[in-house]
Amino acid sequence: MEVKNCSVVTEFILLGIPHTEGLEMVLFVLFLPFYACTLLGNVSILVAVMFSARLHTPMYFFLGNLSVFDMGFSSVTCPKMLLYLMGLSRLISYKDCVCQLFFFHFLGSIECFLYTVMAYDRFTAICYPLRYTVIMNPRICVALAVGTWLLGCIHSSILTSLTFALPYCGSNEVDHFFCDIPALLPLACADTSFAQRVSFTNVGLISLVCFLLILLSYTRITISILSIRTTEGRRRAFSTCSAHLIAILCAYGPIITVYLQPTPNPMLGTMVQILMNLVGPMLNPLIYTLRNEEVKTALKTILHKTGHVPES
Repeated sequence: MEVKNCSVVTEFILLGIPHTEGLEMVLFVLFLPFYACTLLGNVSILVAVMFSARLHTPMYFFLGNLSVFDMGFSSVTCPKMLLYLMGLSRLISYKDCVCQLFFFHFLGSIECFLYTVMAYDRFTAICYPLRYTVIMNPRICVALAVGTWLLGCIHSSILTSLTFALPYCGSNEVDHFFCDIPALLPLACADTSFAQRVSFTNVGLISLVCFLLILLSYTRITISILSIRTTEGRRRAFSTCSAHLIAILCAYGPIITVYLQPTPNPMLGTMVQILMNLVGPMLNPLIYTLRNEEVKTALKTILHKTGHVPES
């Protein structure tokens, strides 16, 4: 398709959240505590995992990784959104827009891969308890973590390259609160059908494969748990896995709603994206700490040692 003869876009204007004109300060006051809680909660988990010897296990190693990614994922979009809600510039340079899209999909895909790895970890711990320390040895754990980084980088590089290989030489108004594929492709002055198909397939395939692997792991886990004779044993096993399952539902719901709809609803997509960027990363620390006595005990011990909480 012939490219339109007009000036090349060097910066974009983020139009923000639709139908919220005049409510910017209200939204800022509403969203800032969510972002602050996300950072505080995930830093707390990371500190507990790093400085408590009891939590130096594969399960908590991956939980620490998840906390890092949650902080990064939320920080890709939230600071810029909070700044323009305060009345600062809505402009974002072409380069920053590329970086925002890349890191959003990089960290988002890593989270999907990490949930899959965590499901495998729980499957190994419950189905093969006697061989768990051999199967999930430190070298394997590091290899799995690095693998999630590499796969996330490949996935995001493909999506970013396809999106920004297109020429942008017309409107520069992004009808969204950050640079994302569904909001940017309509601005391209060339045929976007290939980029749309590949991004839909890429996101859909990764989400589907990860979800099926998680489903397979938890099917085997459920069968193993039901074979446990004692009620207390079954309760503890289900308790260990329930937090992970809740987190998975919170992660996959938005992905399906935003990226895998045949005809996406922009307003619905924006609301779901806000939940995914602000609420999801904040919920993970709550899910894993409120339901996990080991993490709570580790945090209390660290606070006692640093003098922030007196010994009870």
